[in-house]
Amino acid sequence: MNGKRNGNRPPTSKDVAALAGVSQSTVSFVINGKSTVAEATRLRVQEAMRKLNYQPNAGARTLRTSRTNIIALFVEMNEITDANETTPYIDAIVKLARERDYDVIINTTHEGTTALQRLAGKSICDAFILMDVRRDDERIPTAAALNLPVVLIGRPDNAMGLDVLDFNARLAAQQAVDELAGTGHRHIVMIGDVLNQDSGRFRFVDDFYEGARDRAHHYGLSIALVTRLGNGQDGIRRTLQQVLAQADDRLGIIVRQPRPTGWLLQELAESGMIPGQDVSVVSHCSDMAAQSFQWPVTNVSTRPEELSERAIEVLFSRLDGDTSAPYCELIDPTGITRRETVIDWNAR
Repeated sequence: MNGKRNGNRPPTSKDVAALAGVSQSTVSFVINGKSTVAEATRLRVQEAMRKLNYQPNAGARTLRTSRTNIIALFVEMNEITDANETTPYIDAIVKLARERDYDVIINTTHEGTTALQRLAGKSICDAFILMDVRRDDERIPTAAALNLPVVLIGRPDNAMGLDVLDFNARLAAQQAVDELAGTGHRHIVMIGDVLNQDSGRFRFVDDFYEGARDRAHHYGLSIALVTRLGNGQDGIRRTLQQVLAQADDRLGIIVRQPRPTGWLLQELAESGMIPGQDVSVVSHCSDMAAQSFQWPVTNVSTRPEELSERAIEVLFSRLDGDTSAPYCELIDPTGITRRETVIDWNAR
């Protein structure tokens, strides 16, 4: 189903009830987060909402009269997470919340809907921010049914009426390619993610690689996406050996995230190639990370502080009673900052 029924009208709670085989009051209980609904029934209603693309009216999500002054932030942290990329978002959200006299509970596990239901059921949070949102994120139906404001950082295929913020990764990649094209490079290699590791599950990752490819083709530059041959620095080492074995002159390398960028710079040096002298490197990472390496790297900033600030603004507008249509916004990059790792071949 495509979310339109009977003369192209949007689906209603009555439609959801009919598909799920429950009463409209049960649908209302699920939407409002009532704990009296059996788990099997709740899942059936959420599945009906997903199939119909049902989006509860923002004005119907009335807030509790009492506030806890606590926000729950869900951010996944594990052995392969790049903390250097994630920490600036967390720091900014906590700081901005404290400025509004709110505290932040941080959940770093990937428990799917379990943790979300647990915290919502305890009624200890006024609102939620979900980071690391995947295209098919299983948390979305549960989050959409809460009687609380929820902001998603990352774009799912179906946000089910929730507010969505993300970074314009496509434009960021285009700016990285513009830099390499404008400095006379002939070949571009993008260091990709490890094979089958969340491949295609995050929209911003897809957008980044697609944006780079489209821009390179615009300039007539050769471009290749090379899958990382394993996790950690060893994976970067093996990948770089493959890249350099086929490298011609005027090579530019594009890499995402701070930790892989640092590994790449180290491995280039150990291979006898100086970034900015023998090969160019452009990273998609925060400015703070870009300036922390042995060779400060040319970068397009991910703007974590600005994205976090906008997420907090949207969240508190909902807490203050904003019932306007769901937000879906992209934060644009502000341009590229050239540092030591890009060669200007036109000046040689």
